[in-house]
Amino acid sequence: MSKISFSVCMSVYERDRAEYFAIAVESIYHRQTLKPDEIVLVVDGPVPEDIMSEVSRLEHEIPVLKVICKKKNEGHAVARQTAIDAATHEIIAIMDSDDISKENRFELQMNYLQRHPDVAVVGGQIMEFTGEGKIVGRRNVPVDDNDIKRYMKSRCPMNHMTVMFRKSMINNIGGYIDWYCEEDYYLWIRMALAGYTFANMEEVLVDVRVDDNLYGRRGGWRYFRSELRIQRFMRDNGMINIMRMWVNVMVRFVTQVLMPKKFRALMFKSLFRQKP
Repeated sequence: MSKISFSVCMSVYERDRAEYFAIAVESIYHRQTLKPDEIVLVVDGPVPEDIMSEVSRLEHEIPVLKVICKKKNEGHAVARQTAIDAATHEIIAIMDSDDISKENRFELQMNYLQRHPDVAVVGGQIMEFTGEGKIVGRRNVPVDDNDIKRYMKSRCPMNHMTVMFRKSMINNIGGYIDWYCEEDYYLWIRMALAGYTFANMEEVLVDVRVDDNLYGRRGGWRYFRSELRIQRFMRDNGMINIMRMWVNVMVRFVTQVLMPKKFRALMFKSLFRQKP
């Protein structure tokens, strides 16, 4: 197939680790079988010197790296949309600052989008690993559009760090909008309501770095209230009925508010992850 240009958008902020960030960037350029034509990096507010040192080094090593420095941290949604707005190509891949993309990730996704011009966004599966490099689980998500939209009624159906999409279609429904810890889920819901087509590849596209704090962040009153708003939004827009909404809300109340962090981590690992 003919070569189509594409951009990668990512952001880095003060709590990221410089060495993980550098590995993440290198995985989307030096190690790819199909290299991006542009990488847009948003430095989301002030960051430590070791991160800025890596940013400067990578700017010299990677000619397609474009860096945007923001004076203050405004959150993931704003940072991602800033990168998307600055990207010059229609096809955009998302990358997180501490994960590792598989070597053929972009080649697989670009080929898929060329073969399926009706698909707005394509993601894939992820493998989770610890800081020590131990594989701890795999998160599988549905593959075809109908299954993705059915799954969306109860849980987020895309592994966000794996997605590649068409910029014009994302921006047609307002792009990323701030929603505490749920900006990606909110985006997919709005895209589904607008009638766009989704897909996930069966392959693992990204290795995702995790720790127990990940599961701790998926709880507490603020997180629960954000999830509650998502459920109400889906109900108000006819995606789910009142019964489905309350089932979803009660499950989240138990796991995010009542359940201790230790048990929440065990539940995620045993119920929502496939053993490696």
